[in-house]
Parts: sequence; structure tokens; C-alpha cells
Amino acid sequence: MNLSFRQLQAFREVMRTGSVSEAARILGRTQPAVSALIVNLETELGIALFQRQRGKMVPTPEARYFFGEAEAILDRLALSTRTMHEIGAMSQGRLNIACMPAAALVVMPQLVARFLKDKPDVKVSLMMRGSSVIEEWIASQQYDIGVTETPAISKGTKSEDFELACVCALPASDPLAAKPQITAKDLDNAPMAALPAGHPNLIDTQAAFNAQDARFNQRFELRNFHPALTLVENGLCYCVCDPITAAGHIEALGSKSDVVFRPFSPRVVLRVSILQPAHRPPSILAESFVSLLRTEIQRILQLF
Repeated sequence: MNLSFRQLQAFREVMRTGSVSEAARILGRTQPAVSALIVNLETELGIALFQRQRGKMVPTPEARYFFGEAEAILDRLALSTRTMHEIGAMSQGRLNIACMPAAALVVMPQLVARFLKDKPDVKVSLMMRGSSVIEEWIASQQYDIGVTETPAISKGTKSEDFELACVCALPASDPLAAKPQITAKDLDNAPMAALPAGHPNLIDTQAAFNAQDARFNQRFELRNFHPALTLVENGLCYCVCDPITAAGHIEALGSKSDVVFRPFSPRVVLRVSILQPAHRPPSILAESFVSLLRTEIQRILQLF
């Protein structure tokens, strides 16, 4: 059976109007074209849908049953068409985003809020996880977008990589805040907040101190830098933190914060990646959000 959309449209309008000529007028087609569509539909179904009586189209009982079916099909198709137009216009759909802690607490929620400002019917799942979990989620296509520390090359993900220079966080009242750049030598044996042993940021920070023969004194060990900034604000330590956390802190508190950020030398970098599934194309929504995310990372690169 090979029913067509035009056959169903013609049938519905003939049923509604009781006239081939009126149906043709509504559909913007010729009367012979509509008549041919009805004949072809009857041939496909193998039943007569109308009796021709003195120029009138009298529906059979079978036609009255099929009318309900045809209307349901056409209404469903119209709804699906509208939905696809809305998805194409990014006014409907869903985004699944997984994000590492540095971006998940401030930067990413604010970016999502900006993206959704004119999209009230778009739904978002935003989950904070460690980088290794996010890589698994993206590779298994559970999530559309991941923001992680740069992983090893994987066949299951495609990766757009960035290098961001870390910055030194210090109390605004600290004498070192007057300097345009903080060096490892400036922090010789000063109390520091840092990430756990084995983390690439800690390893690189310790290497920077060693390069300047400065002593690295880790007073606080933390899973991420957000709580470290509270400790810095209270004058308990310094930290060499990622610029995404720093940007989020500035965005959230602005001039109310007692923490300032300065470039740090020798250079310590955060390698971060935008991940997407490798084996399926991104949705229009995902493409648009990744573009916004890319722009935000570039802005953070220029911030410090």
C-alpha cells in the first residue's frame, strides 16, 4: 500500500465539504486532480469511499470510519512538522551537558541561562562530574556536550582542546596584590591551597616552584578551587588556580570579593576540552551551544 499525503488531504476535504470542486478550491488544485487523488486512494485501499449520486459525493460507511483515521494521521503529521520547525528554530528540544567542577558551579549555569533566555521550551540536563566520568558519558552518547580536562585521544569522542594559563589568587589587601604578576619566588614557603597529589595542576605548580628554587608549602588540599578562594579571602593562603574558576568568582561576586587574581609565572596551564560524541552528528541546539561555549572560553583566555 502506498498512500500519499495529498490523497489523504483530498479525501479529508471532500468529506468535510461533500464536494470535489469545493475541496479543489480549498486545496488550490484543479477538480480533475482532486478526483484523480480520490480514485487512486480507493484503488490503494481496495474499497469504494464514495458513491457518485447526481454529482454529489456520498460517503460510504467505510469512508466515515477511514475519515477518523485520516484526520488522526494528518493532525499527527502537522504536529510533527511544527515540532521539527521549532527544533530547527531552537525553540524546542533537549541538551544534555556534563561539566567538570571548575565550570559547573558558576560559568556553565550562567552560560546556559544566557543561551535559554529566548528558548522557554528547551530542556537541559546539566550534571557536574569528574573528567573521566564525563568522557565515558560522551563516548557512550548519553550526553551531547562535555567540558573536561583534556583526555587521552578516544575513538568515541571528538575533542576541541584549549590551553588556559592559570592565575594566582591572593587577598586584595596583601602587599603582593600591587604587583602586575606573581612569581613562584614571591610565594616561597607561603601557605598554599592546591589540588590532591597526582593532579596535573599540582604537578605543574610544584614544577614551577622548583624552576625558581622556591619552596612549595601546601597547607590545604582540596578537590577543586572554589572553596580555596574562601580560604584565600580570609588571608589563610594563596593558590594558583584555573582561570575558569577565577572567571566564575569574578562573575559571581565582582567588586564584593576580597580576592584578586594576577598572572602567574612560570606558566602553569589548564588543558580543557569540549567533548562531543564521535559517532553521531550534533543537534542544531548542541552546535549552537558549543559555539557559545567556545566564545566564552576565548573570552576567559583574554581575561587575565
